[in-house]
Amino acid sequence: MTEARLHNVLATAPRPRRPSALSASLTFGWRGMLKVKHVPEQLMDVTLTPVLFVLMFTYLFGGAIAGSTAEYLDYILPGILVMSVLFTTVYSGVSLNTDLTKGVVDRFRSLPIWRPAPLVGALLGDSLRYLVAGTVIVVLGVALGYRPGAGVGGVVLALALVIVFAFALSWVFTTLGLLLRSPNAVMNAGFTGIFPLTFLSNVFVDPETLPGPLKAFVDANPISILASASRGLMEGNVESADIAVVLGTAALLTALFAPLTTHLYRTRT
Repeated sequence: MTEARLHNVLATAPRPRRPSALSASLTFGWRGMLKVKHVPEQLMDVTLTPVLFVLMFTYLFGGAIAGSTAEYLDYILPGILVMSVLFTTVYSGVSLNTDLTKGVVDRFRSLPIWRPAPLVGALLGDSLRYLVAGTVIVVLGVALGYRPGAGVGGVVLALALVIVFAFALSWVFTTLGLLLRSPNAVMNAGFTGIFPLTFLSNVFVDPETLPGPLKAFVDANPISILASASRGLMEGNVESADIAVVLGTAALLTALFAPLTTHLYRTRT
C-alpha cells in the first residue's frame, strides 16, 4: 500500500526542468573549484612553481644570457607566463582520468544533462587556475621591477590570449586522460610532450642566437608564437599575424580534440 501511494505521488509530481547546457557546465566548473577548496595543495602547481621558475631563471641565467637580470626579466616574464599556464593544462587530463578510474564518470553519464557538460565545466574551472597562475607571475614580475609598456590593458589582453590557447590545449590532454589507464600515465605522457615544445621555443632565449635548423623549428613552434604575441601585447608592439596564428591554432586544436574527447567520453568504459 505504501509503495502504491509513493508511486501515485511520484507519477503526479511535476517533472523537474532539464538543466541547460550552460547551467550544467557551470555546475561542473564549480565542482572543480570545490575540489580545490577541500584539497588546497592543488594550487601549489599554479602558485609556487611559477614563482620558482621566475626567480631561478632570472637570477641564475639572466646575467649570462642578457647581460643583466633586469633586461632578462623584461624578456622572460611573458615567456614564463606562457610556460606556467601551459604546464597546468596537463592536469586537466589527470583530473579526468582520476574521475574515470574511480567510476565518477559512469555516474555523470547517467545524469539527464547535456553530455559534454562535465568536460566543458571541468575545463572552465581549470581556466580559473590558469588565471591564478598568470596573475601570480605578473604580480611577482612587477614586484621584481618588470614594467609592461602597454600597462594594465596589455597585461590583461596577454593573459586572456594565453588562457584561450590553454583552454584549447586542455582538450588534447583530456583526450589523453580518456585513452591512458592511470593518472600517472597521463601526467608522464603530458609532460613528456609539452616539455620539449616549451624548451624548444623562444620562452627563454632569442632564437636569433640558435643554429639555422633549430631556429626554423623554434620560429614555427606555436608556443614561440604565443610567447611573442604575449610580449607584444604587454609591450604594446604586437603583430596581428602572431595573434591570428595563436587564435587559429587554438581553434584547430579545439575542432580536432573536443569532438574526439566527447566521443571517447561517451564510449569509454
